[in-house]
Parts: sequence; C-alpha cells; structure tokens
Amino acid sequence: MAQYSRIEVALKMKETGLVPLFYHHDIEISKKVLKACYDGGARLLEFTSRGDFAHEVFAALSKYAIAELPGMILGVGSVTDVAGASLYMQLGANFIVTPVLREDIAIACNRRKVLWSPGCGTLTEIARAEELGCEIVKLFPGDIYGPEFIKGIKGPQPWTSIMPTGGVSPNVENLTKWFKAGVTCVGIGSQLIKAYANGNYDLVKIESVIKECLSIIQSLK
Repeated sequence: MAQYSRIEVALKMKETGLVPLFYHHDIEISKKVLKACYDGGARLLEFTSRGDFAHEVFAALSKYAIAELPGMILGVGSVTDVAGASLYMQLGANFIVTPVLREDIAIACNRRKVLWSPGCGTLTEIARAEELGCEIVKLFPGDIYGPEFIKGIKGPQPWTSIMPTGGVSPNVENLTKWFKAGVTCVGIGSQLIKAYANGNYDLVKIESVIKECLSIIQSLK
C-alpha cells in the first residue's frame, strides 16, 4: 500500500516542482537511475508503465525505495485502466498518473486516498477531474497546449493545480515560461534522464541535471 497520502504527495509536488519520468525493463538499471535521481534531490519519480512485466520492475523499485531511499515517493504513470491502477497501488504506488480522464480510476484511487493525476486537454475535463477529487491535473501533451493554455485556465480557475508533461525541458528559458504561466510542477522524461545509443545511462550526469533543474525551479517559485 501507499506510504504517503494524496495530500502529502500533492504538497511534495508543489514544494519541489519536479516529477522525473522514467522506465526501463531492467531492475538493476532502474535502481541505479532511481538512486541518481534521489542523490540529485528529486523526491518524486513517475515510473511509466509501458513494457511487458513492468509491474515486476516497479515492485522491486518500491521495495528498494522504502528500504534504502527515505522520503522518496514513487508513483506510476501511463496507467490506462482501473485494474492496472489497483495492481500498482497494491505494489506501493503513492500516486497514479493516467493519459486520459477515467472516472473508474478516480474512484479506486480515492478509496485508498492515493493521489491520481489524469491527463486533461480541455477546461471541461479539468473541471470534471476536480469534481472527482483531483488535486493536481496533468496537462497532456504539454507541448501541444503550451504555457499560454495554462494562463488561460488559471484566469477563470486560479485554484487549479496543473502539471504539464511533454514539451518541458530542464533549462532556464523553458522552465521560466511554464512556471510564470502558473504551473504547480512539471513532469520531465527523456530530456532529464537520457539513455545513450548503447542503452547506458550517465548516472553522474543525471544527478547533476536534476540538481540544476531543481535549483532553477526553486528560483522561479
């Protein structure tokens, strides 16, 4: 079961402003990348469930984080049905991220007091997600809508908390646009955690980039 309540997760998202996104089929590689993120200062990570037996990798990561990385909050993204959401919550997911708005997933997560963040693309979807108890809405795909869309949403709904995913880069110029527009946090995947052509990861580089990204975000808050 989750180690953190949805309120605790939402507050940590707001505090740090960054949710790294990552997936790899190899458990040991995944542990090393998670540790590099943790050493870089990240306290959240969205494990994107996109491969066969991904739940087995996440189960190992969840146990590893609880035992070795105090304060690390693991969640799962790319969850497309309520069965998947329930499975990952059983394996310790502290938050669930979906590419679309699914009311059955909302109900399952709310029952366990687990934060869920649905991918929304219209004000109507965002409003419905909030009616269903969503704390932080995922704007997806972020690069299609951009910071101006968020400014438009925050006009009539200044209380709405938004996390864009897709189209966010870990540099001053890009992050400034998003946070000045009013985002609560950002989700960044391959631009933050890059694999090279041979499939290897530069763990020192990952740690360094995350530290720099978090520093930029804190300067913008």
